[in-house]
Amino acid sequence: MASGGGVAVASLWTEVNRCGQSGDYTRALKALTKILHENRDDVTALHCKVVCLVQTGSFKEALNVMNTHSKSLGSDVVFEKAYCEYRLNRVESSLKTIESAPEQTDKLKELYGQVLYRLERYEECRSVYTDLIRNSQDEYEEERKTNLAAVVAAMSQWEKASMEDLGLPESTYELCYNTACALIGQGQLTEAFNKLRQAEELCRVSLADDSDQNVFDSKKKVKLTNAEGVEYKLARKQLQAIEFNKALLAMYTNQADQCRKLSSSLHSQNPSHPRPVLIQAAQLCREKQHSRAIELLQQFSDQNPESASCIKLTMAQLYLVQGHVTKACDVLRSIEAFRHKAGMVSALVALYSHEEDIDGAIDVFKQAIEHFQSEQPGSAAHLALVREAANFKLKHGRKKEAISDLEQLWKQNTKDVHTLAQLISAYSLVDTNKAKSLSKHLPSAETMSFNVDVDELENSHGATFVRKKAGKVVGESLPKEPGSDCTIFLLGKLPKNYDPNVTPDPERWLPMRERSYYRGKKKGKKKEQIGKGTQGAMAGASAELDASKTASSPPTSPRPGSASGSSTAPSSSGVVPPRQQKPSSSGATRKKAPQKKKKGGKGGW
Repeated sequence: MASGGGVAVASLWTEVNRCGQSGDYTRALKALTKILHENRDDVTALHCKVVCLVQTGSFKEALNVMNTHSKSLGSDVVFEKAYCEYRLNRVESSLKTIESAPEQTDKLKELYGQVLYRLERYEECRSVYTDLIRNSQDEYEEERKTNLAAVVAAMSQWEKASMEDLGLPESTYELCYNTACALIGQGQLTEAFNKLRQAEELCRVSLADDSDQNVFDSKKKVKLTNAEGVEYKLARKQLQAIEFNKALLAMYTNQADQCRKLSSSLHSQNPSHPRPVLIQAAQLCREKQHSRAIELLQQFSDQNPESASCIKLTMAQLYLVQGHVTKACDVLRSIEAFRHKAGMVSALVALYSHEEDIDGAIDVFKQAIEHFQSEQPGSAAHLALVREAANFKLKHGRKKEAISDLEQLWKQNTKDVHTLAQLISAYSLVDTNKAKSLSKHLPSAETMSFNVDVDELENSHGATFVRKKAGKVVGESLPKEPGSDCTIFLLGKLPKNYDPNVTPDPERWLPMRERSYYRGKKKGKKKEQIGKGTQGAMAGASAELDASKTASSPPTSPRPGSASGSSTAPSSSGVVPPRQQKPSSSGATRKKAPQKKKKGGKGGW
C-alpha cells in the first residue's frame, strides 16, 4: 500500500481500484493526483499513474513521469518506458531499453518482437515469436500466431525467403490474410487468391454483428490511414502501397487531377517503380487517350529495361483495345523473359490466327521449338510444342511443313499409331514411296481387332439400335424358284389401282424427290394467274385446255382405247416409267370444252 495512511487516502485508493476495473482511466488519474499530492514519492501511485497515462494515449507525459522519477521507479517500469518509446516511433531507443532490462519477461519479449518487426529484422523477429508460442500458454496465443504469420509473409514478399510450414492455423481472417500474402511472395497466385477469398468470408462472419461496419467502403479506409501515428505502425513498403491505393481511388472516383498529382509524386519518389506510370497510363485510357498512354509506357520501358516486361504487356493490351493486333504481337514478341513461355506462344498463335497470318503463327512455333531444342531437348514442354505445331500445320493444310515435326514425335515414341497415321497422310502428298514404306509399321488388322460379340453389343442396355429378327410375313406363298432355298412371300394387300398389265414403277419405293424423273413443283403458278383471262374463267381449267402444254407432257401410262403406235408417244430416249393408274369405267369418254385460240399459241385442235 502507499505510505501515509488516513481515511481520505484509503478512499482514494478504493476509487482508483474501481476505475481501473471499469476502464475509466481519466477518473483514476484524478484520484492518483490527489494521492501523490499527499506523498509525491509513492512508488505504487507513480506506477499506476504511468499505466493510466499509457492507457489514455499520453505517451509523452508518461515518459516524462518515468524520467523525472527514475530513481524511485527504477527497473519496475522498463516495459512501460520501452512501450512509450515504441509508440512515439523512437524504435532504436525502445530496443536499447529492452536489451538493458535485467530480466526478459514475456511481455518484454512481445514488445521486442514488435520492435524487431518495425526495424525489418524479420529473421530475429521470427525466432522471438516462435519461442513465445512454444513456451507460453495464455489467451494471447492466437495474436502471437497472427504476428508470426505476418513475419513470414514479410520475409516471403520483401526478402524472397522460402516459405516454411510452421503449422499455423487459419481460423481467423487475419491468419488467412497473412498466409495469402506469403503465397503472393512465392508467386503462388492461384492459392493466394483462394486464401484471400477465405479470409474475406471469415471477415464477413466476424463483422456481421457490427451494423456500422462497411469493409468495402474504400474512402473510409483511406481516411483511417491519415490518422496520427499510423505512419509509425507500418513498414515503408506498406506506406508506399497505401499511397498507390490513394492514387487508384482518385482515378476510380473520377478525380483526374488528384490522380495525376498523386501518381506524379509517387513517380518522383520511385522513378524506377512501374506502378506510378501504370496508374498514369490507366488515367489517360479513362480519358480515351490511348496513344498518349502507349507513348508514356514506351518511354518508361526504354528507360527502365528491368521493368519492361509488365509495361510491354500493358502496351500490348492497349494495342488490342484499339484493334492493332499485329502491333500487339510485335510488342509481345519483344518481351524476352516471356517469349518462349507456353502461355505467350499460345496467345501469339491465337492472335496471328485471328489475323489469318498462318505464316506468322508457324514462325512463333518454330522459334519456340528451336529454343527448347537447344535448352531442354526432349523435355515434356519441348514435345508438347512440337505436337501443337504439327497439329496446327495439319489443321491449316500445311501437311508438307508438318512432316519434320511428326517425324520428330514418332521417333520419340514409335508405338504412337496416331502420330504415324498423321505422318503417312502427310507423306502421301509428297513422297508416296515413303508413305508406303511407313505404312508397314502400322499394326495389322488382326492386332487392332477387338474380341467383340456384335449380337451382345447390339442387345446391350446402352445400344441405340437393335437388329430385329425377321418375323413371319402374312401373305400368299409362292412356289420356290429352282435352286432357291427360300420361299417368296407376297403381301396380302395390293393397291386399289393395281393393274397387272402395267409394269410397276421400279422407283416407286423412293420418295418423290429422289426419283430420276422428278422435276420439282412449279410454285406461284396460281398466284400469277389471278386476275387474268375472261371474267369467270378458272386458272386450272385454262391450263388443262391449253394444247401447247398438254402436247409437251406425254402421258405416263397408256390411256384406255389408245393405240400403242400413236404418233403422240414420246421417243424411247425420254420414256417416263409407267405408273399405276386407276381403271377407267367402261364406255367412259373424256369431253373437252372448245378452246379459243390464243395469240402466239403453239398448237391447237
